[in-house]
Amino acid sequence: MALLSDEQIAQMLQKTPLWKRIGKEITRTVHFNNFREAMAFAVHVGLLAEKMNHHPYIAIHYKTVVLTLTTHSEGGLTEKDFEMARQIDSII
Repeated sequence: MALLSDEQIAQMLQKTPLWKRIGKEITRTVHFNNFREAMAFAVHVGLLAEKMNHHPYIAIHYKTVVLTLTTHSEGGLTEKDFEMARQIDSII
């Protein structure tokens, strides 16, 4: 899978406005009502990641989950990252 250009990334971010670019990654922070909801969401993302064979960084801070996506094998952002972001958005 090919790396996206800065222009392509900007276009993809318009379709995933809750995600922010930080260098070679995109990230999103999601807040929940309690730790249990945050953990359930993280598990759901983990199952999705296995299905898509694309694994985000997941950080859980009590009621907050921070997700970070990049395509490690390509050394930056690809369409795979944005597809995963859209899939994650659909389960929130």
